[in-house]
Formats: sequence, structure tokens, C-alpha cells
Amino acid sequence: MRSTTSTRVPRYRLHKTWGLGVVRINGKDVYLGKYGTPESQAEYRRVVAEWLAAGGLVTPGSGPTGAATADGLTVNELVLGYLRFAKTYYVKNGRPTGEVSNIKDAVKPLVLTHGHISVADFGPIALKAVRDSMVADDLSRGVVNERVNRIRRVFKWGVENQLVPPSILHGLQAVAPLKRGRCNVRETAPVTPVPDAYVNAVIRIAPSQIAGMIELQRLTGMRPGEVVLMRTCDIDTTGQIWQYRPMEHKTQHHGRTRVVYLGPQAQAILRHHLKPNLEVVSVESFHRNLKSALGQ
Repeated sequence: MRSTTSTRVPRYRLHKTWGLGVVRINGKDVYLGKYGTPESQAEYRRVVAEWLAAGGLVTPGSGPTGAATADGLTVNELVLGYLRFAKTYYVKNGRPTGEVSNIKDAVKPLVLTHGHISVADFGPIALKAVRDSMVADDLSRGVVNERVNRIRRVFKWGVENQLVPPSILHGLQAVAPLKRGRCNVRETAPVTPVPDAYVNAVIRIAPSQIAGMIELQRLTGMRPGEVVLMRTCDIDTTGQIWQYRPMEHKTQHHGRTRVVYLGPQAQAILRHHLKPNLEVVSVESFHRNLKSALGQ
């Protein structure tokens, strides 16, 4: 049997008798609050987004007294609380890490379409509506999945702090990630290594210390920050293979120890730059050489 449900986006209209915004979905009027107000227009966006996410088969709840709201915490209030927490939790060396910015990017579409509703009304269909808006913004599949996971993390924090009913998080966890080849979303090519020819061209014109840092990264797979922060006191030179333990690294908050093994080629590069003073950080001379190379 063919469905008569139309997927054409219904208009935001004025109900002249009550002065309310209204949208007609699947033959049913959904009342949105006082006509023309930002709250009413936000409710319209939410209702339409959820209806589209459900394939036009679900009619959101409504009531003639205004927008469909519930007592308790709103999504906006939950997000605000989580952002305050994130700014104190995702910190390294006294500064917020990049994760704080990632969280802000993830919650923007959530706040835009569902920020005004109660957390008790935010379920799987609502999360899929937010995800659809990300896809419409031409984000890649991997980025969309990462941002949806961050939104779930917001609600998980809410459950942990008894702000969100556990059943809400359980429903959100049922939303499966987008799968490669099974969804209409942009894919990105894998990141590949920079060709050696390009690296060699840079090394030929770079100051000796910068060239040495580039070579060390190529030989060991170190991150740039680990190369820049190298100190003599962090390198165990007693064995045939040297061991470098960075004083800071990406996974130190997990209690892990990072060890970079330095073979003969890496040792030959380092011998030109190691300082007798074990506490001298090579980054200082690196910045001096960089400024000199740039004519500053």
C-alpha cells in the first residue's frame, strides 16, 4: 500500500484565532507557541527536523496551549553545564585542549534545533535529526560520527550527575553510527604520508636544527611536540638503542608511559644538538634559529 505522507516541508503559519504559530504535519496541526517569537520558530525547526528524520511517518506531539515543553532541565541548560565542566576537565598545562573546541562544534546544531526542549523529550529521532543537519552541512561521515558521539557524551555526563534520566541515554545509544557505503554522506580519502621528495626539498633549505627535527620525526614517528620538547635529561643513552621519554605526551592523562626508541641514525643527528646542561630545553634554541631564518 502506497503511503500518502508527503515529504514536502510544511510551512510555518499563523493560527488567527489563538495567535499561535502552527504547522500542519500528516493532517494534524502542531502548535508551536506565540506566533513570530524566536521560541515558536525554534519549535518549528525542531518539529520539522524530527518529522523529516523519521521519514515523514511520525507526527511530533502538540498542544493548543503553546509549544510542547516539559518541566525540568532543557537541552540548552544541559549543554551549558557540560561546557563548564569540559573547560575544567579537558585541560593540559593549565590551558584548555582542542577537545573543548571540538565539543562546541558538535553541540552547535543540537542547540540550534533542540536547545529549547526538555532533555526528557530528546530521544533517538531527535538525535538523528541533529545528525541529518550535519550531513546537510556536507560534513564527512567520520566527522559526523565523532560529533554524534560527543553529543551522547553530553547526555552521559547528565546521567552521571543525575540531570538526565538513564533511559534517555539508553535510547541515544541505540542510534547506530553511519556506515561506509550504506549512507548518503561524504567520504574522505585516507591521509597518506608526504612524499619523500617534498620532505627532502624542505630539509635542504631549512636551518640545521629544524632539518634535524624533521629527520628525527621521519626516523622515529614522533609527534612534532615531542621533538620540540626534547631534553638531554629525558634520553637514556646507556644502551645500544637510546630511549627517549617525553616529559609531556598525548596519552599521559591515561597514566601511560611514552618511550621513543632512537637508533644509530637518530643518535647521529642528536649528538650535534645535545647540551651539557641536562635541563636545557631544545625548544629555546629552536625558536632562536627559526627567528633567525625568518629574518626577525
